Amino acid sequence: MMDEARYNQLVAAVFKRMLSAADAIDPDILEAESTGDMLTLTARSREKCIVNTQRAVKQIWVAGRGQGIHFSYDEGSGTWRDDKGRGLELFHFVASVVHDISDVDFIYPS
Repeated sequence: MMDEARYNQLVAAVFKRMLSAADAIDPDILEAESTGDMLTLTARSREKCIVNTQRAVKQIWVAGRGQGIHFSYDEGSGTWRDDKGRGLELFHFVASVVHDISDVDFIYPS
């Protein structure tokens, strides 16, 4: 299992990338708020996508589309993958939830 410092570094990079993507969208359409271990993306409709750390198990949890999904970091691929083996990748999943709730594309900076 990865150590706390590595996990914190990876989570900080995830939040930074997601906040950068949200900053490119009109805040009247999608608002992003980061507080500690949680990032909340709120659409004009008041629907939300919540990204939250799960420090005890070194995962990231995403609530959206009426479900909560845990993502674990895969060192081999360098990506966050759902822990149930459904083939979901964190950034793609969040982008699809954001599109569903706001009807805008959530494009991540490189």
